[in-house]
Amino acid sequence: MTLYKDKFSIIKPVRLGIVGGGQLGKMMAAEAKRMFMKVVILDPSVDCPASSIADKLIIGDFSDEQKIYDLSKEVDIITYEIELANATALNNLEESGFLVHPSPKTLSIIQNKYRQKKFLRDSRITVPDFELVSSEEQLKNYCSISGFPVLLKACEDSYDGRGNYLIKSENEISKALTYFSGRQCMVEKFVNFKKEISIMVARNLSGTISYFPIAENIHENHILKTSIIPARISKETEKKAIDLAIMTMKSLKGSGIFGIEMFIDEDDNVLINEIAPRPHNSGHYSIEACSISQFEQHIRAILNYPLLQPSLLSNAIMVNILGPNNYTGPYEITGIDDLFAIPGAKIHVYGKLETKPSRKLGHVTVVSNNMDPLLIKCNVEDFLKVREASS
Repeated sequence: MTLYKDKFSIIKPVRLGIVGGGQLGKMMAAEAKRMFMKVVILDPSVDCPASSIADKLIIGDFSDEQKIYDLSKEVDIITYEIELANATALNNLEESGFLVHPSPKTLSIIQNKYRQKKFLRDSRITVPDFELVSSEEQLKNYCSISGFPVLLKACEDSYDGRGNYLIKSENEISKALTYFSGRQCMVEKFVNFKKEISIMVARNLSGTISYFPIAENIHENHILKTSIIPARISKETEKKAIDLAIMTMKSLKGSGIFGIEMFIDEDDNVLINEIAPRPHNSGHYSIEACSISQFEQHIRAILNYPLLQPSLLSNAIMVNILGPNNYTGPYEITGIDDLFAIPGAKIHVYGKLETKPSRKLGHVTVVSNNMDPLLIKCNVEDFLKVREASS
């Protein structure tokens, strides 16, 4: 396929449109600017993290159809950093011949967790058992057959575990349904996993698929806290995960990078938990630890440039900087001077003006081939503190 090579060149800058100006949009924009591209961001906030880098910021909601069309008039190609992007508007643009990647059809599937799981199951890709919830009685019947615990999940507009409710007994079923009142839900069999892992996989329009080293992830209250790279898994399990990721990419449409989260159960089976059609928090380590970052790989993929197989230059630990659970408002991060005393430590502060409970405010990556992952995690957490901003 020669379309991109004919249309895009380094002499005349590519105009890249990104739906979403959060930290992923910011880091994507930074890579695009390094490659002499013009970047236009669509985001509801004038102070979004990517606003400090973008050439132009269009203020509007991700779901605003007209704003999506306004963005298309400013750029050559559109991508997105958030699943809340208006898939209908993006699909209309794609059908008119405008370049949108990953495919809006894929986005539409992934936006709804039930559709996503059904698509994977229909594609013979291993996932936990699940059902769409139609009534309290049906949910009770599912629980009686599956056994407790089970996960009740809001099908749409949920991320970072905020749309999950762990039901541990029959007494909690009614409470869980009330918690998601008015929202479509699915129920999923709880996987008693040994590890949670993820893998970043990219594909360009020519069909080349490449993947990054597998990350081992530690979550706290359903929010990713730490990634350890490479994952501490067997070669056999590693191969299962890579094969499953490649199979998944071959089933989905469009180019770009995808974050594929997986469970390893007690029998060393690998099951897909969720897919993100964009760069992913667990792939941030690639900026410092790999021969190419997930953000550059995404840009290469959507412009149909060659995709090299990323290599791990160093082992890495990534620790998220999260907002405290008891405070919302302006904040400051303390302990950065102590952090910089850790060899190989790099800090990324996203530039969000306010903190909220468990909000991702930044991350730290430590690269070294000689380190204890959990000790590094503890050191970073001991040093860095998020607190109310001083007056």
